[in-house]
Amino acid sequence: MTGVNEFIAYLRTEKRYADHTLISYKNDLEQYHAFCRGAGHESMDLFFKTIRKWVVHLMENGYNPKSIHRKLSSLRSYCKYLISLGELEDDPVEKVLKPKLNKRVPQFVDEKSINRLLDDYDFGDDFNGKRNKLIVNLLYQTGIRRSELIGMELDSVDLGSGLIKVLGKRNKERLIPFGIELKGELIEYMEAREAKYPDLEETWLFLSENGKALYPKLVYRIVDKYLSLYSTLEKTSPHILRHTFATHMLNSGADLNAIKELLGHSNLSATQVYTHNTFEKLKSIYNQAHPRA
Repeated sequence: MTGVNEFIAYLRTEKRYADHTLISYKNDLEQYHAFCRGAGHESMDLFFKTIRKWVVHLMENGYNPKSIHRKLSSLRSYCKYLISLGELEDDPVEKVLKPKLNKRVPQFVDEKSINRLLDDYDFGDDFNGKRNKLIVNLLYQTGIRRSELIGMELDSVDLGSGLIKVLGKRNKERLIPFGIELKGELIEYMEAREAKYPDLEETWLFLSENGKALYPKLVYRIVDKYLSLYSTLEKTSPHILRHTFATHMLNSGADLNAIKELLGHSNLSATQVYTHNTFEKLKSIYNQAHPRA
């Protein structure tokens, strides 16, 4: 039977999965293989009963339902790969009952707080100030992921057409529009970038203090620093701004399918999680406005 390493190589070369995704797949499959060995199997046992016992084992050891779902997804992808090679007849994971997921409502920053931050706070007129404000505003106004922001290059921005190009999951490109306010901030930042690094050949749009590309922890620290000034949320990460973008768009009447495309979701179910916040707002308006509510 074709092994895990060959499967990971296939995902890297044929599917072009990101490195962190490949690591997750490999860790999940090696964990299952270790469970099989512990249960007395010499090799990876791809039978329904063994997989079901693994799920029970994971639950008894405190793994949350979301983690278990991800691990089963990794195993299922491996089984489908073996089926395509003719080494497995059917998918045993399909028969396994998965633990119920707890639906979590995405947290977001309210409109008043985000407007106070972007309109009233003085980020400063130096390079760092212009960069930091643009990072916060770009994440909020476009809903892009942190990795997509870091991966933007100078030619990712088309000031004339008001579009940015980002490379999303599984190397899928998408175009996202931006407005006049963001255009002005982009121009100011690019001018500050050119003044600070006039001879730099680096093509990344956003740069750290030493003229190199941004790294994930730096973006997190920048966003957390400013959001925590105006938000009472316990967690103030770049992804919170993605949630905020989607929620504010829905609350303003944007079409769910349009938001799906802007966020780069592969299916509508991933976007529908934001409708809960919209319904909560509608309920609040109803309770305040209806005379018999």
